[in-house]
Amino acid sequence: MKVIRSKEFTADRAWGALDIANMSGVTCRLHWTDQPYKWHVNDGEEVFAVLDGTVDMHYKEHGEITVATLQTGDVFYAAVGTEHVAHPVGAARILVIEKEGSV
Repeated sequence: MKVIRSKEFTADRAWGALDIANMSGVTCRLHWTDQPYKWHVNDGEEVFAVLDGTVDMHYKEHGEITVATLQTGDVFYAAVGTEHVAHPVGAARILVIEKEGSV
């Protein structure tokens, strides 16, 4: 049993994470960041939920870059093969659920 107060979580570096659970090879991690990540494609599907802050999610669709602004409470789903990168607007806390070992 764990209670995690996500708004209180910070890390000592951008994209630092608190491991919450590993469910048969699927990880659930809380991230804190104030810096963009990097363009990447995950090894599987990814669920990306903004718990605090705002994140501009850049992703490629049919070769075109699209940007979706995610507010607190919004969820982004990246299907297999979706190239994407998250750009927080200030500090943000993000819950990421993905295959263990994904980029």
